[in-house]
Amino acid sequence: MDHEKAPVLEALAAYHRDGQVPFTPPGHKQGRGTDPRVLEVLGAAVFTSDVLATSGLDDRTSSQGIVQEAQELMADAVGAQHTFFSTCGSSLSVKSAMLAVAGPHEQLIVGRDAHKAVVSGLILSGIRPIWAEPAWDPDLHLAHPPTAETFAKAFEANPDANGALVTSPTPYGTGADLAAIAQVCHRYAKPLIVDEAWGAHLPFHDKLPTWAMDAGADVCVTSVHKMGSGLEQSSVFHLQGDLVDPKVLKQREDLLGTTSPSVLIYAALDGWRRQMVQHGQQLYDHALDLAHRTRRAIDTINGMHVHGRDDFCGPGRAADLDPLQVIIDISALHISGYDAGDWLRANHRINLHVCDHRRISAQLTHADDQQSTTRLRNALTDLAAQAAHLRPAPPIHIPSPQELRLEQVMLPRDAFFGPTEQVPWQDAVGRVTAEMLTPYPPGIPAALPGERLNRDVLAYLHSGVRAGMVVPDAADPELGTIRVAIEP
Repeated sequence: MDHEKAPVLEALAAYHRDGQVPFTPPGHKQGRGTDPRVLEVLGAAVFTSDVLATSGLDDRTSSQGIVQEAQELMADAVGAQHTFFSTCGSSLSVKSAMLAVAGPHEQLIVGRDAHKAVVSGLILSGIRPIWAEPAWDPDLHLAHPPTAETFAKAFEANPDANGALVTSPTPYGTGADLAAIAQVCHRYAKPLIVDEAWGAHLPFHDKLPTWAMDAGADVCVTSVHKMGSGLEQSSVFHLQGDLVDPKVLKQREDLLGTTSPSVLIYAALDGWRRQMVQHGQQLYDHALDLAHRTRRAIDTINGMHVHGRDDFCGPGRAADLDPLQVIIDISALHISGYDAGDWLRANHRINLHVCDHRRISAQLTHADDQQSTTRLRNALTDLAAQAAHLRPAPPIHIPSPQELRLEQVMLPRDAFFGPTEQVPWQDAVGRVTAEMLTPYPPGIPAALPGERLNRDVLAYLHSGVRAGMVVPDAADPELGTIRVAIEP
């Protein structure tokens, strides 16, 4: 296919040249009705290009097939059979994939380190999760994706499961052995869904971890806004093989998606695909070299250790690592990652990615350069120099893997939508949670609807919030109280 083409961008340029006059939404009419104070901040071009996808960019019946052609070009660029655009982020894409594989009360094997969007999909669909336990590093207190052996045991115990879902790479950059997991699924003639939200860049350089389609996955979900050049909310999901019907997948997306997709998001997706096909190798040659030099420089800062393959990969741990996720252990500074992230933003205007009880992380992409990484390194050097003047890391109760693992006693949907009450957190021990309790980022629920709470997980969350952890999806973000199910 001709990857010089960018159908959405070209149609948008033609729309401007033609001088078309819309008597349709959006009501700002290409910015003519927008408050000048808004234009001053956002710029006029945003509104000029904010047009309808149909009866705007394309005609009423989409006869020109502009978005369809852009999706076909994306599929060709990465070697998938089908690609679908989403303007509602991978939170929608992964739900669409789940619903294309399983329905109410049907089983889906899911890695327990799944993002809250996956749990939302379980709640909405009524799917019964069969949990695959992550590979837990007890020394670093960090979860890596479940192993192929874990999925094999789950299928052996639950041969009627409709398929499996794994998250890879994780927000910490660690990857599963996707080829081995896909082989397990296909041995049972069941599809593998990969939540590869952090892996949109993986198809475009051979020194990055193997991406899901190349590893044999059936459906792969990627957030182009995370590691690519897409606007926020831009996502694509790819399909190959015959275990998932593309028409069913599209119908599920149509069920959940918006009827007013953003042409701005489509256009950025279209342009990013062209950029990667034409320049991805060169861009990631530079990005990987920059990441190597940055990781090495930060590792020399007193009190900081940059995690690498020796820390994260190996038997019982992860299978691969994305070096663009720079994960820094700062426990030797005796401050928490929460406080470090806040201090860097307040004092150096540096916004970090994941901050936890002992780590901070910086996400590098093809957009970074020597200037941005030098500023990061200088800020981290100052943090190390000032650490003694910051408050010591507050104690956080970190449970063992066995204590972290809660028993699923109700379907997530039944617990979430059933009768509930709000109780003091100390009284929630032994009760079934009716809400997600998710330290964010990275957005992996510590407790989810239908799980029976124990004292250790509650102490972890409560002490974490006191130390700076954010749990935004709780009814009471301070976790003084917990929403629990009223059991029969």
